Amino acid sequence: MTPELVFIVVLAYFLVLLLISAITSRGSNSQSFFTADKQSPWYLVAYGMIGASLSGVTFISVPGAVLSNQFAYFQMVLGYLLGYFIIGAVLLPLYYRLNLVSIYAYLEQRFGFWSYKTGAFYFLLSRTIGASFRLFLAAMVLQLGLFEAWGVAFWQTTIISIVLIWIYTYRAGIKTIVWTDTLQTTFLLLAAVVSIYLMKEDLQWSYSTLAQKIDKSSFSKIFFWETNSPKYFFKQFFAGASIAVVMTGLDQDMMQKNLTCRSLKDAQKNVFWFSIVLVIVNFIFLSLGALLYVYAAEKGIQLPTQTDKVFPFLAFNHFGLFAGICFLLGIIAATYSSADSALTALTTSFCVDFLDADKKEEATRQRMIRRVHIVFSGVLVVVIVLFKAIQDAHPESNVIGSLFTAAGYTYGPLLGLFTFGMLTKTAVKDRWVPLVCIASPVLSYVLNLYSPVWFNGFKFGFEILIVNGIITFVGLWLLSKGKSE
Repeated sequence: MTPELVFIVVLAYFLVLLLISAITSRGSNSQSFFTADKQSPWYLVAYGMIGASLSGVTFISVPGAVLSNQFAYFQMVLGYLLGYFIIGAVLLPLYYRLNLVSIYAYLEQRFGFWSYKTGAFYFLLSRTIGASFRLFLAAMVLQLGLFEAWGVAFWQTTIISIVLIWIYTYRAGIKTIVWTDTLQTTFLLLAAVVSIYLMKEDLQWSYSTLAQKIDKSSFSKIFFWETNSPKYFFKQFFAGASIAVVMTGLDQDMMQKNLTCRSLKDAQKNVFWFSIVLVIVNFIFLSLGALLYVYAAEKGIQLPTQTDKVFPFLAFNHFGLFAGICFLLGIIAATYSSADSALTALTTSFCVDFLDADKKEEATRQRMIRRVHIVFSGVLVVVIVLFKAIQDAHPESNVIGSLFTAAGYTYGPLLGLFTFGMLTKTAVKDRWVPLVCIASPVLSYVLNLYSPVWFNGFKFGFEILIVNGIITFVGLWLLSKGKSE
C-alpha cells in the first residue's frame, strides 16, 4: 500500500465518522453528551461495545502474543463471563436505581466526599493509561503505513490521531459514540475474517485443514495447570473475572454506554449477549494469531521481533491490497472505538465528579465540556509519546501484557472500594480513604516483586488486581467506625 492510498482510506473513513457526528449531534445538549438522553437501543450498544472492549490492543497485540503465550489468554476470556454476570446482576441494578450519571457518585453516597473523589481519580488515571495504550497502537500503524514515508515524526502522528477523535466527539459525546462504535466494530471483525480467508486461500487449504493446522501447532494450547506459572488456569480465570468487573463494571467509559439504554432490563440484555459474543470473537483473534505464525513459517517469511508488529507487517506486505485496506480500517476502527469513548468518559467524569457540571447552567456546562475535552486530548498526546519512548527502550514488551499489568495497580482500589461498599454496611473514616487507596497499589507492587522469594517461587500474574482489591478492602475495614445508617 502506498502512503497516498493509506491517506485516502483514512480520510474517507473519518469523513464517514464526521457525517455520523453531524447527524447525531442535531438537537444535542450536555445531557446528550453525558447520557445520550437514555434512548440507545440495547442491541446497538451491545454490538458497539464489542469494538470498544477489543480495541487495537486485542486486534494487534493478542494475535502477536500467541507466539509466547499460546492461547492462555482465552482462560482470562472465560473468566470474563463470570465478571459480566456480576456486572449485569449486581452493578447495573445499583446504577439504575440511583440514576447515576457518573458511577463514582455512588461512593459519595456510601462513604463520603473523599472516597468519591478517590474513586473518580483512579478512573481518570486508569482510563488515561488504557486509552493511551490503545491509541499508541493506532498511531504506530499510521506511522508505519503513512506518515513515516512523508517524514512526519511519531509525536506529530499522535497529535493528528487525537485531533481527529476530538473533531467528531466534541459536540454530542456518547450520543455520537454509540452509533460510530457499530461502524467501527463492523470493520474490526471484517479485517480479522478477511485476513484469515486470504491466508487460507494463499496456502490453498480448506477450512478443515486450516483448523487442523492451528490445532496441531505449538501455539494452540489453551489450559495451563502448573501452579507456579503466570498462565495457571485459576489465576487467569479469576483475573479475567476481576478485570471484566473493574474495566467494564467499575469503569465510567464502559458503563456510560450501558447507562444510555432505555431501561435496566435493556442494559442487562446488552451485557449478557455482549459477553457471549465477546468470547467467540476473542477466540477468532487467537486463532488468527496462530495462523499468522503458521502462515509465515509455511511461506518462509522473516517476521519482526516485536510481536505487536507481526500482524501489521504481514497485512501491509504479504496479504495483498484489499487485505491491507481491511487491516487499516480494522486497526483504526478497533482503536478509535475505544479511544473516542474513553476521551468522552474522561471528560464526563472530570466535569461531573470534580467540576460539578451537573449543578451548572446549560451554557456553562457546554463551555466546561469543550475546555475539558481539549485538555484531556493534550494529556493523551503526552502519555502516548511517553509510551513510545518506553517501548523503544524495551522492544520485547507487548501492549496487551502492559495494559493488564497497569490495570492491576490502578483499578485495584476501585475494586476494593465498590466491593466493601456493597458487601458491608459499615461506615468508614472517609478522610483516610485516599491514604488506603494509595498504599494498596504500593503494597501490591512490593508483594508482586518479592513473591518468588516469599512464596517459594510463586509469581503473581494479572491476578495482582484481586490482591490489590483485597488490600484496599482490609484497609477500609481497619478504618471502619461502626454500622452506617
